Amino acid sequence: MMYQYPLQMSFKLLAFGPQISVKDPGGREIFYVHQKALKLKEDVSVYADNSRSQQLFRIQADRIIDFSAAYTISDMNGSVLGKIRREGMRSIFKASYHVFNGADQQTHNITEDNPWVRVGDMVMESIPIANMFAGYLFHPSYTAERINGGEAMRLKKEPAFFESAFSIQALDPALNDDEERLLLLSYMMMILLERARG
Repeated sequence: MMYQYPLQMSFKLLAFGPQISVKDPGGREIFYVHQKALKLKEDVSVYADNSRSQQLFRIQADRIIDFSAAYTISDMNGSVLGKIRREGMRSIFKASYHVFNGADQQTHNITEDNPWVRVGDMVMESIPIANMFAGYLFHPSYTAERINGGEAMRLKKEPAFFESAFSIQALDPALNDDEERLLLLSYMMMILLERARG
């Protein structure tokens, strides 16, 4: 594996254009995500850190309307690492995403472990004043499972004020670098989409 776990992901709520920072257990930033505001098609830039001096990856939607859209993940040489696609109608009730490799073969499913936790989180966040405490009461989690069986990675919301905080845990010590990187980038895109969904 390329990184030490658990990784910490923070999503800034009070920012013009969504921003995500991912840090290792030592506090070193390994990814900084910036989504361009007011774009008809999703266009997400992934940098090495918040200086934004070195762009590593780009994630782009294949259509303007994002219902069942595919989000292609590529490096700065234009090589496609893979893509993530939200599962159509089912995802209205329970977050579910398919992850594909660079050869367009599905490799993983990312699913919400308990949709009722997310419902409670959404309800609390919609209530003035109470929304400040939602992050301390409800903690949705999302598990990435391989198509051929076995859990690979899990993302879980953590308690936080004024930003959304998540931890990412590798569940399989045998994760290879390509799989690890694709899942981390898929989780980042998923969080942007879930945040937009509510």
